[in-house]
Parts: sequence; C-alpha cells; structure tokens
Amino acid sequence: MHSINWIRGWRTLAARRLRLGVIALGAAALTACGGGGGIGGTAPGGVASPTACTSACGGALVTLTDAPGDFLSYIVTVDSLQLTRSDGTVVQTLPVKTTVDFAQLVNLSEIVSAAQIPEGDYVSASITLDYSGATIVVDNGSGGVTIAPDQIIDGQTSQPLVAPNSTMTLNLALPSSQPLVVTQGTVANLALDFNLAASNAITPSPTSPTTVTVNPVLTGSLVPDPTKQIRVRGGLVSVNAGAGTYLINVHPFEDGDGTDSGQTTVTTTASTNFTINGVNAVGAAGLAQLATLPAGTMTAAFGTLDQATMTFTATNVLAGTSVVGTGGDGVQGSVLSRTGDTLTIANGDTMSAQDGEDVHYVRQLTATIGAGTSVSALGQNGALTSQDISVGQRIELSGTLSTDTAGNTTLDATSGTAVLLPTRIVGTLSGAVSNGVATLALQAIDGQDPATFNFAGTGASGSPDAVASAYTVAIPQALSTGGLSAGAPVGFVGMVAPFGAAPPDFDAVTIVDFVNTAAQLHVEWPDPGQTTPFATLTNAQLSIAPGVLAAADEFELSIGPMNVAVSSLTSGITVTPDLSAASPVYLIVTENADTEQETSYATFNDFVTALTQALNGSATVSSISADGGFDASTGTMSVSRMVVHFH
Repeated sequence: MHSINWIRGWRTLAARRLRLGVIALGAAALTACGGGGGIGGTAPGGVASPTACTSACGGALVTLTDAPGDFLSYIVTVDSLQLTRSDGTVVQTLPVKTTVDFAQLVNLSEIVSAAQIPEGDYVSASITLDYSGATIVVDNGSGGVTIAPDQIIDGQTSQPLVAPNSTMTLNLALPSSQPLVVTQGTVANLALDFNLAASNAITPSPTSPTTVTVNPVLTGSLVPDPTKQIRVRGGLVSVNAGAGTYLINVHPFEDGDGTDSGQTTVTTTASTNFTINGVNAVGAAGLAQLATLPAGTMTAAFGTLDQATMTFTATNVLAGTSVVGTGGDGVQGSVLSRTGDTLTIANGDTMSAQDGEDVHYVRQLTATIGAGTSVSALGQNGALTSQDISVGQRIELSGTLSTDTAGNTTLDATSGTAVLLPTRIVGTLSGAVSNGVATLALQAIDGQDPATFNFAGTGASGSPDAVASAYTVAIPQALSTGGLSAGAPVGFVGMVAPFGAAPPDFDAVTIVDFVNTAAQLHVEWPDPGQTTPFATLTNAQLSIAPGVLAAADEFELSIGPMNVAVSSLTSGITVTPDLSAASPVYLIVTENADTEQETSYATFNDFVTALTQALNGSATVSSISADGGFDASTGTMSVSRMVVHFH
C-alpha cells in the first residue's frame, strides 16, 4: 500500500503549474490569442454587442464555476463570451464587461448568459479575460499574499498582464462529435469550469516578489456540475403566479449594468424560500410578494437545473435590498470571529452601491449585526435570527460600508440582510461516526486554515467552544456514512451551528468521501523535457516509470485534500482509460517558440496513436496532467481527462 500524506496550503504547493478549466465536455482545445470578428458590433468599453437574432433562434444557457484552489481572491474582468457556429458565424452572448472573483465560485455555478442565438451547431467558444485591474491573493497559510500587477505573468509571452497587453482570449474548440446544438424553441447548455488550483503557476521566494503565471487550458461540458447549486441573477420582468414562475433579464455576478444577457424563467415550489427587502416568506406567499415589486428589481435565485427539461427550480430567492450590492453595500466572506454583535469577516469581496458592478477584495473587515438584521439560509426553511451567524460560516451581508478612524473597512448591517451560504469543511475522522455525529481534525474551512478562526463563544452554556482538533459534525440519517472510517479524509458541505449553540459545531448537508473521489495528477519536467516519458504506450494503457517521475521538478498526485508522495510510487504510475466516462477528455498541447496548438481526441486509442507519432519526432514532453480514479495499492489511474504538453 502506498503511503498517503497530508499537505496544507500554498507552502507545499509552491511553483506548481496549473491548468485553467477542468470540465467534462469531451476533449476540447484552448488557445490564447487575439480576438476575431463576427456578427455583432462593438458596445462601449470594447465589448461586442449581443447578436441580434432575426431568424430561427434557440436559447444558449452558459454557466460558469470554479474548483477549490490556492487563492483567497482571483478577481478579473470577463470582457466577452462568444460562440462560433460551424459556418463561421460568431455570436456574442455577453453584452457587457463584468467583474468576477473566481475564488468565490467554489460551491456555486453562475448562469452568465441565457441569450437567444441563431440555431445551428456551435463548434467553438471563446472568452476574453482582462487582468488590467486584477486582484489575486495567494493563500500562503498566514493571511495571504497579494500579487503585484507586474508579477501576474502571461505564460505565452512571459510578459506581465498589464495594459495595453492585459487581455487573454481563450478559444475552446468542441469535438466534432459533440457540438453545442441550438435549435428553435429549445435551450442548450454549455458549462464552463475554471479550476484555479490547476491553472496558474505560483512561484514564491523569500527574496523576490511572488509571481503568478497564467498558462490556461480550458475544456467544457454540456452538463453543469450536479454537486453544486446554480445561481441566476437578474432584473425582474414579470411573475406568473398560476405557473409558479417568474421571468428575469440575466445580469451575472454583481453586474449592475442595465444591459441584459438574455432572459430566463425561474420556477418556484411550495417550499421555495424568499427573502424580499429583508422580509422572509415561503412558497406562494413569497411569489405573491415578488409580484408586487416593480419591473427591474434585482433578484438572485439559487437552485438546480433539470438537464432533461432545462428547467431552473429555485430553493431560495433573494430580491430587492436583500440582493447584496443592490440599493446598498455588501460583502461576501467567512466569519473569522464574533464578539457580541460584532463580526470579523475574512477574505471577503465588497460591493459598493457607488461602484455599481465593481468588486473589491478585503482581507478583513468588521461588520455589525443586530435584531434588525434579516437572516436567511440557502436551502433552509424557518425563521432565523442574527444568533444563527457563527464562526466559520460563509455569509453574504448587505448594509452600509464605511471606514473607521484607523482606515479599516466596516459594514453596518444592523438594518440589513444576512444570507448564510453553503460552507465547506475538510478534515480527517478522529473515530467512527457515533449517533449521527462525526468528530474531525479540521484541515480547512472554505479553503482557509482553521487556526486563523477564533471559536470563542460558539459553545452553549456549560459546553466547550468548538475546537479545530475535535470539530463535531451532525450528519442527517439520509446521508450514508458506511464508507467512512477513523483516519479517513472527509469533507462536508452545510451550515455552521448557531452562535452559542455548539456542540455539534456543524450541520452537514452533503458528504464528500475523498477515498472515492477522483484523483488529480500533474507532473512537470525541467527543460528540455522528457524524450521517452512512457515506459509502455499501448491502446489499453500507458505507464510512467519511477525514475521518470523522480526526475520531475514538479509532481503532485492528490486525492481530495490528500497528497501521494512520489517516493511511494515504487512501481511508477499506470494510466488506463476510464471506459465508463461519458465524455472523456484527451488533449495534446504542442508549444513552439511563440505559438501553442491544442488537439483533442475522442478516444484513448486515437490519443495514444497521436502520442506515438509525436514521440517519433524531435518533440519532448514537458508536462502531463490527468484526472481520474486512483488505486493506491496498484498505482493505477483510470483517467477521464488527460493532457500531454509537448515542448
């Protein structure tokens, strides 16, 4: 059995090359290049206007999410999102620039566009990111390191991503057998997933500035991640009480611009929770209250997308001043500590009413809540109060931002709203689950070191406060715990127990069993790379010898929060195709002096054939990345996604 060791934070993940976007659409190619032309003009700010649909049209629903990474903040501007039809027609689906913090998209997928576009088979997509105003904060385990603008590097040019060369246009070529098919009167879905932990090279040094090199590879999916809630935000158009639905103009993220990104219908049920201008309601009563609001009132709905019917059903709806950043100021972050009605919010994004759609990162701020704070929680019914806000909870607060005499940011939410968001914790089980309660040695709370949280006041009268080394989690009977055992790594998504009510310290909604979670492999060799990286290369498998792995200057094989040491792989790694994968991704990236070409393959057989041909030439392999199940007893990885990078 191979030994498995824990790693924590950026300190042991330094100098790691990352891949941007791990999504399962089948093999798809991404290049960084200049933008192209197409139908649709140019809107103010250089963004192409949305294409006018004058013929037979269908809906294109585009979602965006992110996987957990080593960043406390990753704020960039999305300039445009374009789709290209098989006849070369280019359609713009994002009418305005919008600021996005990808580090905040760990537990959610965001609907960024619901545009009506001409019907046809769309064979590629492109997204343009602008880093000129980027805020990137790397998690170093002790508060974070903010990256200087001139230390955010374009991996293609090795130059800083600053004006006038601050944009990257990423082109995603869909497999010919799996285009995005748009037909009249229907809705097609394209899911984009940015994996920051696999997308940027972080190079720390005690004597020189920390750099982040952006060197992305992007793939996509026709099916959004089913494990994440989906959020859709936009201005109210109309309410259909009889059908239990309402219609909105889509405005993604914190976009306050009046230009919409298409329209979509939100379906509600008898159990949908509404928080409207700070007032809570459920089901038909909430929808009736929504119907009294004027057109254009901002809404934000959280729920699920039925892939068969493309119906979005909301579990929670926020509207009016309850939407953070609408009609007031707001912040999203984690509660680091609480003293009375004073909260310390860590690693948050602030949205100011004066700034409109602008999002700003703040390392810490002080927020004040009270009896007048309206509180709701995603996925929960019933009346909540400010006492339900406790340490470790992920939260959105709206109120009034200001600056104290010391220059620190503060938020007065005593007459505002608080929305409790899904919170993710990771740790190792200290023993068997007993009476529906698990005890963890915490490793992270929403990606942050638990040592930075102050749990004072979390315990009920006569009970101890929560402690990271013995953090208790209540698990509902509906969740199976059969696969969990002492010493095993596990993750939970749910809500922190109310302040002053622990133990248990956390109420789980979802269990993430990392033993059964797909592994991620990344191996990178120093220049000039490896001429013979594979010990075997057949249609059934390929293998990498222990000596070749040991020669890498960057190696990571992770299973959830666990890391497998390269020294433990005494037989190397054997890679086989995951024959059960619905949309496998096999990609060869060929990098020359100033260009990069990506070629995708629909089958492992075609992939291996191309690898064999490439290795017969003068090219060398600089890196290999793969996702799939890993059997630690045999050192075998069954991959659903694999990228081989030639230099």
